[in-house]
Amino acid sequence: MGEFAGLVHNENIKIYSRVRTWIMLFILAVMSALMPALVYFTSDSVSSLMGLWESFQMAVSIAFFLNTIFTVVVASDSVAGEFSWGTIKLLLIRPWSRSKILLSKYISVILFSLLSLVVLVAFGLGSSYLFSSSAAGLLPETNGWSPAQYAFMDLLCRYVELFLTTALAFMVSSVFRASGLAIGLSMFIMFAKSIFIMIFNPDRFEWARYLLFTHMDLRGYLVSNAGPGDSTLGFSIAVLAIYYVLFLAVTWYVFSKRDVAA
Repeated sequence: MGEFAGLVHNENIKIYSRVRTWIMLFILAVMSALMPALVYFTSDSVSSLMGLWESFQMAVSIAFFLNTIFTVVVASDSVAGEFSWGTIKLLLIRPWSRSKILLSKYISVILFSLLSLVVLVAFGLGSSYLFSSSAAGLLPETNGWSPAQYAFMDLLCRYVELFLTTALAFMVSSVFRASGLAIGLSMFIMFAKSIFIMIFNPDRFEWARYLLFTHMDLRGYLVSNAGPGDSTLGFSIAVLAIYYVLFLAVTWYVFSKRDVAA
């Protein structure tokens, strides 16, 4: 167990020793704190200011898009970067199995996604606290959720989408050894999933209920018990879980069978 922890630590060093990583975290922190401040300094009066949780949700909705992009970049480069730099051979001659190496890389990516989430929440909530107005009052309850509960459940649903997108990027990076393709495909799904849902409407096509992008955004369940195509929350989670297991299974199979001698 200690050796595996050392392997994860080594992968974390690879991520955080790059200036790029700290630049991404800095940009994320600035963007999380910037939006509440901009609203505060551009508002005409105190009454036009947002409340704490309304301001926080606005900051999250903008900054989380960057958070997803940055995490996808790290995930895409985790495996593909080893092949690009030719360091994969040096890594595989170590006394660790390929499964442990791949698992350590994946865990380091997840740890980065959690760190970036903490940065987003800390700076977004801190800025919202400083630049919101108590005079704006509290938002009304949404489907039984208090404003604070709704804000953090919304954040959780966004992270689930990030989690799936990261798994997809990690798989493409491992299978095709191309970080650019992994980033491009992940970004394409992020932008185009709403278009796909409109074209392949699960209310019209029964089979569309089993597509990944139909269930990636779980925020609709915060205000309604019925999802796309009258799906339930349990059904959506089950579909996402199946795709997630499939992504990881393909990743592990290809990586364990790949010949890196060439």
